Amino acid sequence: MPPKLKFQEGERLLCYHGPLLYEAKCMKTPTAKEKDKTLRYLIHYNGWNKSWDEWVPEGRILKYNDAHLQKQKDLKHQHTSKEAKGKGKRKLDVTLGRGSGPPVGTKDADDLPRKKRTKSDTSIETEEQFQSRVEVHVVIPDELKQCLVDDWDLITRQKQLVKLPSALTVDKILKDYVEKQTDKEKEGVVKEMTRGIKEYFNVLLGSQLLYKFERPQYAEFLSQHEGKPMSSFYGAEHLLRLFVRLGSVLAYTSVDEDGMTTLLSHVHNLLQYMKLNEDSLFKRAYEVAPPEYCRKAV
Repeated sequence: MPPKLKFQEGERLLCYHGPLLYEAKCMKTPTAKEKDKTLRYLIHYNGWNKSWDEWVPEGRILKYNDAHLQKQKDLKHQHTSKEAKGKGKRKLDVTLGRGSGPPVGTKDADDLPRKKRTKSDTSIETEEQFQSRVEVHVVIPDELKQCLVDDWDLITRQKQLVKLPSALTVDKILKDYVEKQTDKEKEGVVKEMTRGIKEYFNVLLGSQLLYKFERPQYAEFLSQHEGKPMSSFYGAEHLLRLFVRLGSVLAYTSVDEDGMTTLLSHVHNLLQYMKLNEDSLFKRAYEVAPPEYCRKAV
C-alpha cells in the first residue's frame, strides 16, 4: 500500500532552507516505489531560479497557514538578532588537520538546513539556547585541501565539469570505508555516521555544495534521475566539499559537546581514510564544458 502523502503536487508550502522558512511550491510527489525510503518532494522556492529546485525530506516542509507564516516571521527576526549577537557563541575547536579549503557555493555558512524537526519540536529557539550552542570547526587536512583548490580552479576558472556519474560514487566510498573497519565493536557506530553523512550530502548538494557553473549540469541530471539520491552519482570531489560546510550544519543539531567530540572523531577517521586513498578516490575526471553549456551557465 503506497504511503499517505502529507503534501500534494502544486500545493503552496513553506520549506526550510537553512535556518529560515521560504515560500515554495510542491512540483512533484514521491512515487509508490519509494514507500520504503525517506519521503521526498521536489520543491521550487518562489522567486528563486529553477536550478535551486531540490528533492526535500518531508520533515523540512510545512503547510502554508497563518501559524506557520508567523513561525516564518519569528525565525527571520531571530536570525537577524543572531547575526548581531554571534560573538556570544561558545566554540568547540576540533583539529582534523591544518588550514581549510576554499569556500564552496554562494550561500552564507549560517544558511544551512537544521536537523530534521519532529512533531514535538515546535518551539522557537530562545536566545539562551542560541548562546549555549556549540560552534563546530572541521578543518580539512592539508593533503585534501589541495584537492579543493584544484577542484575550484578546474571548475570556476577553466570551465570544466566533473564527469557524471562518477566512477566511484559517494555511496561506494562510504560503503568501502565501513567494510574496511578493523574494530568490529565500532562498526555499528561507523555505519550510523556514514548514513548521516550520506543524508547530509543528499540534502545539501543542490543548495550548498555546487559552484554556479555546475548548476545547469545538476538541474539536468536531477530531471533525468527523479527521486534517486545524488550520492549514487556524485563522487569524492563533492563529498569533500561537504566537510567544508559540515561544521556549520552540525551547529544546528542538539548533540552536546561530548557527543560532538565523539562524532567528529569518526569524521576525522573518514577524512584520514580519504587522505590515505587520495590517488584512488580523486581521479581528476573532469571534462571541458561545451560552448552551449557555458552560455547557459553564465
